Formats: sequence, C-alpha cells, structure tokens
Amino acid sequence: MHTKRDPMRFVLFTHSLVSCWNHGNAHFLRGVVRELTGRGHAVRVFEPADGWSRSNMLADGGSEEAFRTAFPGMESQTYDPAALDLDAALDGADVVLVHEWTDPALVARIGRHRARGGRYRLLFHDTHHRVVSKPEEMEALDLSAYDGVLAFGEVLRQRYLDLGWAGRAWTWHEAADTALFHPIPDQPEEGDLVWIGNWGDDERTAELHEFLLEPVKALKLRAVVHGVRYPDAALEALKGAGIRYGGWLPNHRAPELFARHRLTVHVPRRPYVRALPGIPTIRVFEALACGIPLISAPWLDAEGLFRPGTDFLVARNGKAMVELIRLVLNCRDLAADLARNGLETIRRRHTCAHRVDELLAVCEELGAAQSVQSLSVGEGIV
Repeated sequence: MHTKRDPMRFVLFTHSLVSCWNHGNAHFLRGVVRELTGRGHAVRVFEPADGWSRSNMLADGGSEEAFRTAFPGMESQTYDPAALDLDAALDGADVVLVHEWTDPALVARIGRHRARGGRYRLLFHDTHHRVVSKPEEMEALDLSAYDGVLAFGEVLRQRYLDLGWAGRAWTWHEAADTALFHPIPDQPEEGDLVWIGNWGDDERTAELHEFLLEPVKALKLRAVVHGVRYPDAALEALKGAGIRYGGWLPNHRAPELFARHRLTVHVPRRPYVRALPGIPTIRVFEALACGIPLISAPWLDAEGLFRPGTDFLVARNGKAMVELIRLVLNCRDLAADLARNGLETIRRRHTCAHRVDELLAVCEELGAAQSVQSLSVGEGIV
C-alpha cells in the first residue's frame, strides 16, 4: 500500500540528470522523477550547464539525444549559477531538493530564498561520503534555512544531527529504478563475470585487486569491466588479469549486460566500509534487480537492508572470493536461488516507488502534502 496524495510541484537541483558519467546519483534520480511524474506530480530538474559529469559524458561519446531516447519525456534544464533566476526557477514549488554536489554558493542562495518567505519545503540531499572524508567541505555549506537533510544512510543521518549541521534529517537510501532494471530473459551468454564501476581515487585499489582481478585471473574467467577514471596502471592490471576493459557504459545499457553474464561482484569503497557502514552503492540494488547472482567483498549491512548469504554471498577475503565464484559458476541451482532471492528483496523493499513513498511521507510530515486516500500499487510494493 502507498498513499495517494494531491499532486505537488517538485523542483530538483542535481549535478546532472542527463549524464551518469561517474555520477551514480543520476541513476536514482531518474527513477524518482519517473515515479513522481507517473503519480501525477510535476517535476522540474535543474543542472549546471558546465557540470563535470555532463562535460565528460559528451567528451566520451555520450549525447543528450541518447538520454532522451532512453528516458522519453524526462527533461533537465541547464543553468549558469551566476545568472540563474531563482524566483522563476522556484515559482510555484511545493518541495525543493538540492543535491550535495550543487555549487556551495547556490546552496546558500536557495537557502536565503527560502528564508525570505519561500512557501516550499527545502531539503538537502546527501549521497556521498564527504561528511566523513571531507568534513570541512560539508561544514562550510549553509543549510541554516533548510527544513532538513535526506541522507542515504542512517549513520550519515546521525552524523548530520550529532554535528549540528541539520535540525532534522531522514534516512533515504538509494534504490533500483525497476522500470529499467529488471531481468531480461533468453539473452545470449557473453561471459562469466561482469563488473560495472569506476576505479576511483585509490579508495579501493587494493580491494579491486583482491576481490576482482586476482580471482578472475586465478579462475581464468571470461570477464569484462566497464567504468571510467582508470589510470594506465589499472588498465595494465586488467590486461594482466585477462579482463577486457569496455570503457564507459551509459547506465541504461547495464541491464542487458547483466543479462548476458553469469555473475557480478560488489567491491565497496573504503570510506563506506570503515566509516559509513550500512550504505551500499546503487550498483547492488541495480544488479539484484536484474536477477544476476552477486558476490560481495565484506561490508556491514548495519541497517538490515538485505539478507547476506541469501540475497548475495559475502567473501571474507580474496581466497574465499575465488571459491564462491567457482561455486556459483558450477552450481546452477545456487545461482538461480541467489538471483531469485535478491530480486525478491528489491521488489519488496528497494524500488524507487518505495523511496518516493518515503519522500512523500517526509513531505507530509513537513506539512507539504495532504493524504487523500489509500491506493494499492503494483506487485512487490508494500
């Protein structure tokens, strides 16, 4: 069950909706926008014209036309932060969400606009680890006029409250856009293992060697890796492990790639393992939503989002990863059970429809929405 509410007008400031180049939050926001508009709410999305994700996408062969084809009817307006007319952008808004990659000066400007009498509810949306990895950057943000923070993990939510950076905060995990991420049956098999992820800023280099490269090499798997920001040393390491590097993959193409491989792995970044337990990356939600067996390097599911050992397997070290990969590849029944169980948990708890239910509950708590009646929704939504 979820609650049907009067239509509202949402305004979202994001780093990018059009580009997912090294920008995983775009995956989630696309699903949220799809779900909100599907329920009759109006959504306007703004992104900077010169954002680094958008610029790199265009340089890497991506296009806005490809985005429009993959997400028909979804739009994002570009802006110059110095010239943005906030009165026009926020006219008629009921709820405004500002993502944490938004320019700090604009974060403050929007707050001042709200303080001067804006009738909308204003929420800050944090989907990264900078609260613990670069706290000086986050502390410098002026959130004094914001109604609260949406944090994508309980430990992050609590950090905002403990540090006094927000008076109110809610946990709002990312989730799978199941209109896009779902099993695709009867696809030709292309390989054993696929991994989609960015090499990053040396936040998991040792872990990628231990839990991905070395097991692939030891088992002589047919494997492919897609992602960006791979330095020469990383490309050489992939080659040495016998892994094909496929470069940047637009996110809407990931489901077909999952469908053509037998398993995938999750290798969390160090800041999440050490300082922000309970926060998986969106790739976990998306892989499980596609019904591909997943084996994870260690991370603490502190909030009980999944059923480790049932929805996916956990390898305590590289040697265990080798053995678990071999087990999944050799036991079709186990692979089928993992795929079924992971998909069940996503459909029951972790779709963008669930997250929109949670967002609308926050809006109602803040007085921005009125419940009018109850409504049953599709399979798996509770």
